[in-house]
Amino acid sequence: MQGKHILVGVTGGIAAYKTALLIRDLVKRGAEVKVVMTEKAKEFITPLTLATLSKNPVLVDFFDPTDGRWNSHVSLGLWADAYIIAPATANTLAKMAHGMADNLLTTTYLSARCPVFVAPAMDLDMYAHTATQENLSILRQRGVQFIEPDSGFLASGLEGKGRMAEPEAIAEYVAAAMQGSAPLKGQTILITAGPTYEKIDPVRFIGNYSTGKMGYALAEECAGQGANVQLVSGPVQIKAKHANIQVIPVESASEMYQEATKRFETANAAILCAAVADFTPAYKADSKIKRGKDDLTIQLQPTQDIAAALGRAKKPNQVLVGFALETDNEAANAADKLKRKNLDFIVLNSLRNPGTCFGHDNNQITLLDCNGAVEDFPVKTKQEVAIDIINTLCKWLKK
Repeated sequence: MQGKHILVGVTGGIAAYKTALLIRDLVKRGAEVKVVMTEKAKEFITPLTLATLSKNPVLVDFFDPTDGRWNSHVSLGLWADAYIIAPATANTLAKMAHGMADNLLTTTYLSARCPVFVAPAMDLDMYAHTATQENLSILRQRGVQFIEPDSGFLASGLEGKGRMAEPEAIAEYVAAAMQGSAPLKGQTILITAGPTYEKIDPVRFIGNYSTGKMGYALAEECAGQGANVQLVSGPVQIKAKHANIQVIPVESASEMYQEATKRFETANAAILCAAVADFTPAYKADSKIKRGKDDLTIQLQPTQDIAAALGRAKKPNQVLVGFALETDNEAANAADKLKRKNLDFIVLNSLRNPGTCFGHDNNQITLLDCNGAVEDFPVKTKQEVAIDIINTLCKWLKK
């Protein structure tokens, strides 16, 4: 979305607070963003907030009340490469379907020559109502693209479908659509994420600091580019958002091995992002080990190597991506792992880079491939790093 002109329309619903996150996401992706609000939307979020995030004045009226300057809906419609209306209330959908132009937002919709994306948000009964569904049908026939609302807890206290899609999901949908096609449509991508827990007894385990943020960012990016994602996830506190992500929860390295090897058979590619334990207790106590006077010795044995197993099973038309977290001799160790485990490319990150890796929102990576190519990247958010990795994956899948 680098350099694209994105017009965001905000209507008067409680989900308007989420639009701030959507605008921030679009700006981080390199888009220039302008915002049009309805009068009612101002009651839920201030124009100042959205102007600060978009770095452009927010437009509400046809005329600027301070100097009478004309806010041209025609100019806005011509300027925009995409028009996103989020949230879109039932009232605004009805106006759009029936050609009403009683505010700057709906008038600009009638003037827009660009693709229009709409993220509905309303109570479940309003969304399910025949009138709303007919309006949605009319707009779909006219080419409006909808980002379906989520199901969940609503502001009314009820639970059901009607909650606006998450900002990241909206941004990813629009980004993929603006690329002309979804590059990974029809592809099945296997991703492992998070830590594994190796039980010592019923209350203790050997684990690591992985939060799953990088793996889940990769899953969201793959799904946003059209893939069907099978996410084999260790114990984490985050949830997948995209509808195309199937989460397979596991706990131990053994469970992750079983799921990954089984699902790789039908996958087009696998990204092994999980921080899998290399060792597991040889003996797991059935009851809690009590404190004693003597030292406690725990015998460890190697876990099954997921990357090596998939590398042996890999077919010529499959792509296998590994991760290497190193503390010293980073490039040499990553290159050795790349070769030993028959990977197509490997993502190297180092614990020596402050503010990256486990528990952080940022990461800094180097990509090494089996042909000897090496590409370094600066520190970026894990969402941005995911974009870099998946763009590279797309190139490999086309080979």
